[in-house]
Amino acid sequence: MGQLRTSPPPPQATALERWDLGTPAELRDLRASLRQALTRHGLVQGEDLDEVPHLVVLVATELASNALRHGLPPTTVTLLTADGCFILDVADHDLSTIPELDDTNPLDSGGRGLMLAQSVSLAVGWYATGDTKNIWASFSR
Repeated sequence: MGQLRTSPPPPQATALERWDLGTPAELRDLRASLRQALTRHGLVQGEDLDEVPHLVVLVATELASNALRHGLPPTTVTLLTADGCFILDVADHDLSTIPELDDTNPLDSGGRGLMLAQSVSLAVGWYATGDTKNIWASFSR
């Protein structure tokens, strides 16, 4: 198992929208709402228009699902922007564990969200606040 780098998103990151989730059933609404938010906040038109929202939504779903399954509620998903990127920040309230990359058993129930995030995003990191553990990933805008 490996560890993610410990660092918050860039300090100039600005929050665009936020979702609070209490159950896995809310993931469906998150996916639809997040797609709309990416469009609303100026996802640049181009040949990758469908790919970027798909990847952001996929990573959001995986990370939020892991937080709901293994963390303490509520799970908070925040869409931020900084330096021409979208940043997805997923927080839960379990400060007793640290995120680990589990590449030893890819079919196991844990760690895939982090591996996916690392493989499709520009950068991934994690940090803790006084009451949350946050994992973030950045994507081209």
